[in-house]
Amino acid sequence: MPVSQVPPAIKSVLVLEDNFLIALDMEEMLVALGVTSVDVATTKSKAMELIADHTYDFAILDINLGDDTSFAVADALMARGISFGFTSGYGELLALPSHLRDVPRIDKPFSEGTLGSLIATAAPSRDM
Repeated sequence: MPVSQVPPAIKSVLVLEDNFLIALDMEEMLVALGVTSVDVATTKSKAMELIADHTYDFAILDINLGDDTSFAVADALMARGISFGFTSGYGELLALPSHLRDVPRIDKPFSEGTLGSLIATAAPSRDM
């Protein structure tokens, strides 16, 4: 069931999306869902810079980045204990590494509600 707000502990989100228009839409959706800070990276290298310089409550990673994937970014997030979820325009056709197969994922196109549900599913529950 789609949610209308993200968990209260999720205030800062990193978005890795190589399509700038989709990234802007995601930023708007996240703000509407209650996120107060959204950083957008359109490349894997920019995402890695942001992770090194900032702390995030959550990240949303497009799996396919043109000729590359976001798997290295996922590994960096895991190493820092930052929860994340995937988006994909390829449905079930894209094979994930075994250690990332259980990461929640939504398929494009998605709505504000399904984006909120991804975060609610993937983010750890925290006592407020």
